[in-house]
Amino acid sequence: MPAMRSLSRAVKQVLQKPGCGCQVAVVPVRCLGFSPRQVASDASFHSVSFSESDHPRVLITGGLGQLGVGLAKLLRKRFGKNNVILSDIRKPPDNVFHSGPFIYSDILDYKNLREIVVNNRITWLFHYSALLSAVGEANVPLARSVNITGLHNILDIAAEHSLRLFVPSTIGAFGPTSPRNPTPDLCIQRPRTIYGVSKVHAELMGEYYHYRYGLDFRCLRYPGIISADSKPGGGTTDYAVQIFHDAMKTGKFQCNLKPDTRLPMMYIDDCLRATLEIMEAPAEGLSMRTYNISALSFTPEELVQEVQKHIPELEVSYKVDAVRQAIADSWPMIFDDSNARQDWGWKHDYDLPDLVNTMFTFLDSARSISRVAQVN
Repeated sequence: MPAMRSLSRAVKQVLQKPGCGCQVAVVPVRCLGFSPRQVASDASFHSVSFSESDHPRVLITGGLGQLGVGLAKLLRKRFGKNNVILSDIRKPPDNVFHSGPFIYSDILDYKNLREIVVNNRITWLFHYSALLSAVGEANVPLARSVNITGLHNILDIAAEHSLRLFVPSTIGAFGPTSPRNPTPDLCIQRPRTIYGVSKVHAELMGEYYHYRYGLDFRCLRYPGIISADSKPGGGTTDYAVQIFHDAMKTGKFQCNLKPDTRLPMMYIDDCLRATLEIMEAPAEGLSMRTYNISALSFTPEELVQEVQKHIPELEVSYKVDAVRQAIADSWPMIFDDSNARQDWGWKHDYDLPDLVNTMFTFLDSARSISRVAQVN
């Protein structure tokens, strides 16, 4: 049992980070129970589809962000309510807490993560914990800790327990020296934000773990994601969500980007469906482990024109945020997602008019429900 004793000793090694209240268990890769010689077989081990009686057991980290709750809802419909565990370090609202399993999970606590995976027999892990672009620039040390150190914990646990791992990337993984129109899957990536740097790191580390240890790592570079049921979370593309709320509440909207700033965007339903599709795609059909996905690309000015078809009296002004504008100017204008469309059949459903119609329909419904609740 020498190997088990080595693993036990390794798990007990705990590094107290200076200036941080977090403890991260340091587990040497050689003790994780997988061998570099297993790459060829392990890489396709999880490519089989799950039967009705053998659904994946899913954990979603950072689950209270923009995408986690919606993803949990989609996966629970597909795999069953109790097979999908949502997690975060924050207390969930009542509707989220009562919609399915929810637990506390801190990605900087290696031991806690490991216990969750073992105790719940997790087989799929969606890693959404991260500080976004503008928020990350305001607190680089925290972004570095969450986005990079947390990722390392996730990678080690996923490799140790043979999980299928999804880590989202972003348009922010590109920089000013990348081709912007269009931006292909493989090109120069030199981002200038800690968020972008951490996502390039995640892409490369995930691919390394795949080729070195057989980890079934899958990654999509998301464009700006637009959704009606979540608040903007500190991203550079948040203006495309905020405009709908402001248009309905006050009839006035102030945009923090220039009117001609073109960026790739996507409605959340397309994003969540793409995420499930890449996870279910047979491994042998994937020519790469990180794909661009896209749906549409527009400017603030073009979005305003479409919104004003619904609310003609909307007043719009521009007060450019220098930090966010610099970030946007370094990002792709149009994503080339031809590889995703060819390899696993990606196809978006929502164009700009569909997106705007859906956003207003959802917000109108939510506002009506709120009025009824207040009256009652």
